[in-house]
Amino acid sequence: MKLAVIQAGEAEQIGIVKDGKILPVPDAPGMIELIGSFESYRPTLLSRQASSEGWLDLGEVTLGAPVKRPGKILAIGLNYADHIAESGRDTPKQQMWFLKASSSAAGPYDAIQLPKVSPDSVDYEVELVAVIGKGGRHISRQDAPGAVFGYCVGNDVSVRDWQGHSPQWSVAKSFDTHSPIGPWITLSDDMPDPHGLAIRCAVNGEVRQNSNTANLVFDVWAQIAYLSQAMTLEPGDLIFTGTPGGVGWARRPQTFFKPGDICRCEIEGLGFIEGTCVPE
Repeated sequence: MKLAVIQAGEAEQIGIVKDGKILPVPDAPGMIELIGSFESYRPTLLSRQASSEGWLDLGEVTLGAPVKRPGKILAIGLNYADHIAESGRDTPKQQMWFLKASSSAAGPYDAIQLPKVSPDSVDYEVELVAVIGKGGRHISRQDAPGAVFGYCVGNDVSVRDWQGHSPQWSVAKSFDTHSPIGPWITLSDDMPDPHGLAIRCAVNGEVRQNSNTANLVFDVWAQIAYLSQAMTLEPGDLIFTGTPGGVGWARRPQTFFKPGDICRCEIEGLGFIEGTCVPE
């Protein structure tokens, strides 16, 4: 099952996505509540999904961020070998984490702002995003798959000069609109193992990043086990699992977003997100 959020002004509605169409579910709660109580809603959603009535073409609706205000957005750095190499760093012995502000979450096709304070240093990072479901504390690697509700595509948009202001990256990674996610959540029932998916990012049609989630240094299960030692993972929390090589910062010459650039991030089986870069 794939679940999306239909955006109509400030109002939001859950929708089931299937075969290029979407079925609004007007009586479903918000996504975080739905995730937290999913087992009680699952029979209703499965019944609705089997219905032949009420489906709309995806082009008829505007999709919002599947989780508009996650409790936590956690992101790991230096987690693909080629990205580590282009960064000139050694492979980390421990996982390297930072937080992105929940207010940076954006919809799958929303514009990407080039901020007033740094319009010429904004970079792309395609990432597999794990959406926490059951969650919990001290989750073992063996139990980690059961903690995940589903997966989507993310772009860890980064303001590179601000990233150099401090050894802590959180502010540089938290500008408004700089965590676009979507286009929907593919439930873990349909994606039991997210390792082995083609992952790519293109800017104006030019492929800049092209890898596979099999190349994660610390895989998703290791990430969940590590994080849950420190904090309770809660329904709707987002885990950005790392980006492969090819980021604009590492290119020679460096290549950052310009107004009008179109950035498309895509992961096999999960769909794509696409944003146009605009001045703030």
